[in-house]
Amino acid sequence: MDKKALLDELKIDRERPKRPRWPWIVFIPVALIGGLGIVAWAFGVSFYGVDPTEVETYLVRASVDPGSDGVVLDATGYVVARRQATVSSKTTGKVEEVLIEEGMTVEAGQLLATLDDSLPRAQLELEESRLAAADTALDEIKASIQQAELDLERTRDLAERELASRADLDRNRITLKGLTARLAYAERQLEVARRGVDLQRLLLDDMEIRAPFGGVVIAKAAQPGEMISPISAGGGFTRTGICTIVDMDSLEIEVDVNEAFINRVRPGQPVTARLNAYPDARIPAEVIATIPAADRSKATVRVRIGFKDRDSRVVPDMGVKVAFLEEETDVVDAPPTGVLVPRTAVLGRGDDSHVFVVNADDAEGQWVPVERRKVLVGVERDSRIRVIDGLRAGERIVSDPPAGLGDGSRVVLAD
Repeated sequence: MDKKALLDELKIDRERPKRPRWPWIVFIPVALIGGLGIVAWAFGVSFYGVDPTEVETYLVRASVDPGSDGVVLDATGYVVARRQATVSSKTTGKVEEVLIEEGMTVEAGQLLATLDDSLPRAQLELEESRLAAADTALDEIKASIQQAELDLERTRDLAERELASRADLDRNRITLKGLTARLAYAERQLEVARRGVDLQRLLLDDMEIRAPFGGVVIAKAAQPGEMISPISAGGGFTRTGICTIVDMDSLEIEVDVNEAFINRVRPGQPVTARLNAYPDARIPAEVIATIPAADRSKATVRVRIGFKDRDSRVVPDMGVKVAFLEEETDVVDAPPTGVLVPRTAVLGRGDDSHVFVVNADDAEGQWVPVERRKVLVGVERDSRIRVIDGLRAGERIVSDPPAGLGDGSRVVLAD
């Protein structure tokens, strides 16, 4: 074969028809779409146009809440003492002895502590000495008056017999009158001295600090050797009280009721109280009064509640939950109706109250549809609310529906 023929074989024939490439053109996009679909399914991306929302759910159970019948309102508050005092001295002094401890029961007038009384005792002795001196001076003036009266009587007799002058008679009369005035002054001085003694005795008595009323000591604030004053001295070395006493018979409950529900509360209304420390103990109580003033910042009204019986477990500042009841004659022993669900699960108010029910039977993979269902609600209890109609035990609802959730929305259930 000649060289020209070989060179011709090496040439590219540009007029030769090309083979079709359509299988690869179609296959690559299909493969890309399929891969994206697998990734989307793996990461939970929805094909419905909106990414599903992850929500937490609550399984509705039959209500077994005891004692809920007749409850018109629930509230929380604290135990407070209407009669409580921090006992201090009337004057500044050094504590000499403290006779009480926390938890001790004291009676009205019982000695709690004593202060250093050396100075007021010395002042009392000084006033007593002044009183004795005033009493002696009074006796001296009385003796002088007796002598002046005798002198006046003799001078009068002599003047009648013209043996004494008129001037002598006038002199004796004026002397008696002056002594009588001195006697009145001495009597006043004696009264002042007596009052000075009484005052010093009161100051000495103030060195003994006594209980103003009977109660229980809940705080001991001073120790022997410390300075105490009824007015703060501005430093950290002077106490302002010996102890704090609480009259346990004056304990009551104060709760803040939302002003939207204050119409359910009235004086004398029966109440059931449960201490946070003893949740199983139900203590009978009743409404004392509603404070006629609202808290603008919290939109609440304060209510005072009194215990019907004294309970040794109740102490000041304890947390307590109360349930306001209907009249006792209206409370029946019928089983509670409806179910209790989280308060956050119910949206809307009144006739527009609704929940979102999870339809697990219609789930497509991990995407579960929800149903917006209208419910009839009753009273609230703490963080729960009673649903009287529209739900039944065994159904699952969204416990805290997010914004934008609607009827037929698909969600992902949280683990």
